Amino acid sequence: MTNQNISTFKNHLLCALAPEDRRLLAPSLERMQLNLRQSLEKAHQPINFVYFFEAGLGSVVASKEGGSTVEVGLFGRDGMTGTSLVQGDTESPFDCFVQMGGSALRISADNLHEAMSQSAALTELLMHYARTLGIQTTYTALANGQIKLEERLARWILMVHDRVNGDSFYVTHEFLAMMLGVRRPGVTVALQILEAKHFIKSQRGEILVQDRTGLMHLCQGTYGPAEIEYERLIGIPLGKSKPVPNDAAPLIRPA
Repeated sequence: MTNQNISTFKNHLLCALAPEDRRLLAPSLERMQLNLRQSLEKAHQPINFVYFFEAGLGSVVASKEGGSTVEVGLFGRDGMTGTSLVQGDTESPFDCFVQMGGSALRISADNLHEAMSQSAALTELLMHYARTLGIQTTYTALANGQIKLEERLARWILMVHDRVNGDSFYVTHEFLAMMLGVRRPGVTVALQILEAKHFIKSQRGEILVQDRTGLMHLCQGTYGPAEIEYERLIGIPLGKSKPVPNDAAPLIRPA
């Protein structure tokens, strides 16, 4: 890539690198389009390429026998695929695919390993990102086990809102149901609840965020901590995310 291309990186991780580390990666980076549902990693298969997203969204998905799936990680321009490689493995136990079309900078696993071997600072930053994704996954597990579906949906909407331009995005009810691991009618009801509270507007596959603060309160504290940790570890705010208001609801609802 040219020096001009290096100066226009939109990926947060690449922007957080020192100039010398960006120049170390640049010759091996290839800018490419990402298509909806494009597979980026397959569970238990070697990871050949790593993608630094500049636009769009990626999902890390866990599957069980019978074909049912649930999203365990979400990232966009804040992150990358291949965190297993960063942590010393050659494959992931999860599938990863494009949830929303966009663009990314791609590098081969071999070239990334070579660059990491030459820069402790690069390795440290990518390890920090892997940790932030693990923290996000932990709060996703907490949300799945402790809060209502409409509250989980509110958290998911906030996470997507952080990673897209503007206040609206498109997603089908079927896809939401797959990502949240629930039935489609449950998603429809949850969207209606959020609309009735005037937190969002949902029509023909488009979700428009109208009240971020209301959505954050509804999340019972499951949105915010992971986003704060991202900023602490990476040094860049995560999109539109801000700390949860001090008077937000407690993390866990009393039994």
